[in-house]
Amino acid sequence: MYIEKDNIKKFLKVKKQRKYKKLILLLFLTGTVIAASLSAVVFMYFTSVPKADYVLKNRFTHFYSTDDNQLYCPAFARNLAVVDADSSEAQNFPPGAGLICRVGGERSLFSKNAFKKMQPASITKIMTALVALKYGNLSDEVVVGEEVYVNEKGTSMAGLNPGDRLTLEQLLYGMLLPSGNDAAKAIAVHVGGTQEHFVEMMNQEAQALLAVDTHFTNPHGLSDDEHYTTAYDLYLIFNEAIKYPEFRTVAGSKEYKGQYLDKTGNTVSALWKNSNVYLKDASELDAEMTQAVKLNPGISIFAGKTGTTAAAGKCLIVGSSYTDGSEYIAVVLKADVNTADSLYKNMSRLLNKIAN
Repeated sequence: MYIEKDNIKKFLKVKKQRKYKKLILLLFLTGTVIAASLSAVVFMYFTSVPKADYVLKNRFTHFYSTDDNQLYCPAFARNLAVVDADSSEAQNFPPGAGLICRVGGERSLFSKNAFKKMQPASITKIMTALVALKYGNLSDEVVVGEEVYVNEKGTSMAGLNPGDRLTLEQLLYGMLLPSGNDAAKAIAVHVGGTQEHFVEMMNQEAQALLAVDTHFTNPHGLSDDEHYTTAYDLYLIFNEAIKYPEFRTVAGSKEYKGQYLDKTGNTVSALWKNSNVYLKDASELDAEMTQAVKLNPGISIFAGKTGTTAAAGKCLIVGSSYTDGSEYIAVVLKADVNTADSLYKNMSRLLNKIAN
């Protein structure tokens, strides 16, 4: 009796296993048929639709061709100068760093300590202007706040007061011409919401330009050990800034005359003169400075920014043009603060290499 029961159990177990095997086989066959059908449909679709001509240049418009009819993909630094080592005459160049590069060129005409981290003083404001132009609206009316107060003695100012109402464009003039630290701070708050957030935007922009040896802590350039850049990074930043016609107009102006309102609604007349001696009238210069800014025929300055602090020394970056239509960017950092014409004398040495 027990043996018969065991046999029945074994029989049922085997029957159940066979049932599962049949089910699995059926599912496998069904899946295979469906996959084959889909493959056939896809194949028929792509073989029946006429193929469009695949022209690489039409699909990737950033490619460019040369006389050999080959296609090339431009690298990031295709239109940037590459600097690898100091020039042979660098030891005879007194400032801490110097660099001059042709805009769109491949090599520098001169370089000294191009990658040495140094404080840039008010040349910082080139980046402040770039961020403002990129993310701000020049026609915006700005109401200046308490941020315009600057505690450091001897700092350059545009003469702004809390409650003053002027446009963002006017603030750019107040920052770039007389190098107003108050204007720089007002721009930062208006565009960035806070100075801290604006500084983050400055550092993000530096990274985007591959100015990897740059770190800003403020929008004006007053001394801070953690606020630094290099001559080469400044070249990258200035090279980007001059792509904006508004920057060229403001940074290349000899002076700005305008009016804005104070907190009581009274009209304030502003006269801001450019601190860049290359853009001053000859009548404003003494004999030594006149000689210091003397350039070879055909060279002219179209924009620039000065900067001076005890830590940074005297600094200057300029954009210049030559009669053949070429443009150049030149940087001098940490020139002697005790010699009036040292900065411009050495900058002119760089610029005059253009026509040599």
